[in-house]
Amino acid sequence: MSEQLSWNRDGERLALRGELDQEFILSLWNARMQATDGVSTIDLSEVTRVDSAGVALLVHFVALIRRQGKAAQLVGKSENLQTLVSLYNLPADMIP
Repeated sequence: MSEQLSWNRDGERLALRGELDQEFILSLWNARMQATDGVSTIDLSEVTRVDSAGVALLVHFVALIRRQGKAAQLVGKSENLQTLVSLYNLPADMIP
């Protein structure tokens, strides 16, 4: 059963919930500037699935956060995400 993607902001923390995949990321992509404004931490602990589109979105979010002069941190990374990062041979600092 598919679980749509939702998110909420709490200070400098952006918490994502559901599936971070091609089917569900469009609304978050469209809100990316507002979603990442002032954020330094992205909480992925309630993300149930990530695909390559989700990885690309996270890489972009990390870049947006760094452009604000903040150090980006991703917490609650799943084994699924870590496997994709490894398979794509991404540098460690792209998904901190």
